[in-house]
Amino acid sequence: MDDTAITPYRIDMPQPALDDLARRLEHTRWPDEPAGIDGSYGIPVSCVRELTEYWRTRYDWRAQERKLNALPQFTTEIDGHTVHFAHIRSPEPDALPLVLTHGWPGSIVEFLDVVGPLADPRAHGGDPADAFHVVLPSGPGFPLSGPTRRTGWSCARVAGAWAELMRRLGYSRYGAHGGDFGSLISRELGRLNPEHVTGVHLTSLFSASATADNADFSVPAEKLSVEKGYRYEYELGGYAAIQGTKPQLIAYGLTDSPVAQLAWIADVFQVDSASTGTPAFVTDRDRLLTNVMLYWLTGTAGSSARYYKEGVETWGEPEPPSPVPTAVAVFPHDLAVPIRRLAERDNNIVRWTEFDRGGHFPALEEPDLLVADLRAFFRDHRG
Repeated sequence: MDDTAITPYRIDMPQPALDDLARRLEHTRWPDEPAGIDGSYGIPVSCVRELTEYWRTRYDWRAQERKLNALPQFTTEIDGHTVHFAHIRSPEPDALPLVLTHGWPGSIVEFLDVVGPLADPRAHGGDPADAFHVVLPSGPGFPLSGPTRRTGWSCARVAGAWAELMRRLGYSRYGAHGGDFGSLISRELGRLNPEHVTGVHLTSLFSASATADNADFSVPAEKLSVEKGYRYEYELGGYAAIQGTKPQLIAYGLTDSPVAQLAWIADVFQVDSASTGTPAFVTDRDRLLTNVMLYWLTGTAGSSARYYKEGVETWGEPEPPSPVPTAVAVFPHDLAVPIRRLAERDNNIVRWTEFDRGGHFPALEEPDLLVADLRAFFRDHRG
């Protein structure tokens, strides 16, 4: 039986773990790289060397740790696993509870720029009527919740855990937001608990991507959706193919080598650099490295990768219908582009926003756009 107590938590990584990391970075064994290859082979050695040197000589984990600890954090046991979460209560008494869920290879670091404006809009030039009590959980198997010890942690199971978490916090009506795996979890949370979830806001809706079989190629967005799908399958999605079939194999290298962990995550956090050939990232180096540090220090490379293996059988299949009011925010440089007519087959779409910038990590890339869209959607879905 779970211990339902909610326990305060602070991040305080042991110094020997940081000293071990420093030694490993200093003695990295670097791979070869043929002359003239580009980023389509994987993130270039020169880029990872530069990031590693910054990590080794200038990055300050303790400063980043203090920033993270500015968030009130807690743990509780749900479904046999310790779940970490931040809980930022708004000063506004009528604030709507909102659970934000990250995906892979994200963490709570993804949402640091949106927490303040969401919880305290008055202090950030907004309308206090748009305030949220923000709940920011770390998925089982992801950083700060720690490695899962058994298989079976699907997105649906996490959604059930979030329902229990919100119940323990005393919230009977709340909203949900997510991207990447977080979108699957958030949608499932609404589907399982429509009497408690006022609305679901998503930045990913993979089941609504167009394919060669169902696309209207006379519509530019549908043509682009198909092209994005092909590019992901044959170029960008190599990590997903490995994690969806043999996640334990990649776990050996990522758990033993911090540079391997850095390269594996940094490659995904690149913006679309096809036109320049020069890697650029969706966030600054400190934020990127803090995210990598959380995976490294908690040893969650393998357990987070298992989500791909345990969910791959249903990828691409129609989703069970969801009656919950749903908003979709479409960012043009995302890995996939959803199509509204396809989304409406299985979802109660009430808001559809297409932006002219931003990609797969909008809370990092375009936090102001994301906050504004969340506020606008939930104005009509707060009770």
